[in-house]
Amino acid sequence: MPAHKFFPLFVSAALLVSAIPLSAQTGWKPAEQIKTYAISGGSGGALYQSIGERGPMAGVQAIAHTTFKLTWRRDYRPQPDGACVLASARPNLTIIYTWPKAPTNLPLAVAASWKTFITGVETHERVHGDHILDMVKKIEAFSIGLRAEDDPKCQKVRAVLQQRLGELSNEQRQRGRDFDRDELSPGGRVHQLILALVNGP
Repeated sequence: MPAHKFFPLFVSAALLVSAIPLSAQTGWKPAEQIKTYAISGGSGGALYQSIGERGPMAGVQAIAHTTFKLTWRRDYRPQPDGACVLASARPNLTIIYTWPKAPTNLPLAVAASWKTFITGVETHERVHGDHILDMVKKIEAFSIGLRAEDDPKCQKVRAVLQQRLGELSNEQRQRGRDFDRDELSPGGRVHQLILALVNGP
């Protein structure tokens, strides 16, 4: 069976960051939210066609999407010598995954093919989740104990932090783009998953 024409389906990660200075706390774990969108079809090709019609928009049409919500509780402390120290920074992170959900009454062979495909897609998206978590941990490590001299209103230390946030955000986005390029290029793992789905039963 010849390969189907592929839709330009990609994955991406988005950023939402805000700062809420509160008292310092320690210990945190990311939360996870999974969203699905329904697709239809009784064959691999039809399922992929439905993904192309119903998949989430992430700048481009996507098979799946990973994004997140991130807020911070930060404790800025002016010092007696006029400096400012960021004494603590506690993130509240929710990683949000979106991927397709196939009908439950698929023919057995199609169901097996779909299971392989969606398991691979979920595995791919969770790597994006790991990239996001890694970024947040880097922000946390940079934040705690950050100090600026001659900063009684804690403005300089905030500016330094915001600059670093931008750098780490850009790094995470580029890391995601590079990962997607490798996975979606001919021979890449996601590309192989697509070929197996559309050329299967």
